[in-house]
Amino acid sequence: MTRYLIRRLIWAVMLFFAVTIVSYILFFVIPADPAKQFAGKGATPATIAKAKHYLHLDEPIYQQYGRFVWRLIYHHDLGHSWYNRESVNQIVADAAPVTASLVIGGAILWMLIAIPIGVLSALRPRSLLDRGAMTFVLIGISAHPIWIGLIFAWFFGYKLGWTPITGYADVFNPPPGQPGGPVQWAYHLILPWTTFMILFAALYVRMIRANVIETLNEDYVRTARAKGAPESVVLRSHVLRNAMLPVVTMLGMDIGLALGGAIFTETVYSLPGLGRTSVQALNNYDVPTVMGVIVFATIVIIIFNLIVDLLYAVIDPRIRLA
Repeated sequence: MTRYLIRRLIWAVMLFFAVTIVSYILFFVIPADPAKQFAGKGATPATIAKAKHYLHLDEPIYQQYGRFVWRLIYHHDLGHSWYNRESVNQIVADAAPVTASLVIGGAILWMLIAIPIGVLSALRPRSLLDRGAMTFVLIGISAHPIWIGLIFAWFFGYKLGWTPITGYADVFNPPPGQPGGPVQWAYHLILPWTTFMILFAALYVRMIRANVIETLNEDYVRTARAKGAPESVVLRSHVLRNAMLPVVTMLGMDIGLALGGAIFTETVYSLPGLGRTSVQALNNYDVPTVMGVIVFATIVIIIFNLIVDLLYAVIDPRIRLA
């Protein structure tokens, strides 16, 4: 176990440096002048030159990247925004809970929907439930989150007035005069959660259905039934335990993928999360803020993948870490 963890941590460090190096280099391929934007409108060439020196943009790219990594590792500092001078640590800290609320809530919702529908569809193939589930899968995979979000916002938010259309309610520290608390938090995220989960729920229904059907045809399942094991025991101990292993694998990867996919839902519902923050930073060529979002997302993806790898042995004892 110790050797396995060490190998995974080494790989995580290599992945972190690979992602940040490539991301950092890409910004120097894009033709732009952040020093001019930093200096403001009407800045003279001398002022722009001072801004470039202050931002260390007159240094070679490897020195700039080395300075970024040194500040990150030894001071835990992502720097300051080139656009509004704010601390990138604070920008990411403010946006991360919004995206985490959207992604984790959406993941719980899509698993609560996908597992029972996928299992029941597999147990009753070609039934009315199965055909309805496959129709849901087709719609969920084909429809874009922005289109779904706009339809939901118009119908449930505007026409029926059941839910807020835009905005976010902080659970612990809402701004003065703004809604807050757990109830308002969930109330403002009902539509974003539903919009966000549809695509993933459709994918997981199809995957769970296929895995359960395949597992039902395995020899050990037929042997368990031949020995007289109750159907509930066969389903719980033999079918679901093995059919869920690929689901756990995909869940770990999809949580990371969802961080990027959240940008569409955040845009539709004006949620101040990491996706919206990164888009605004890209429009302003705000390298420190974009790099802060990339660093945070990379660390989250690495952690989730490591957790999934460790869960393999818990779900299926036949898997050996060695």
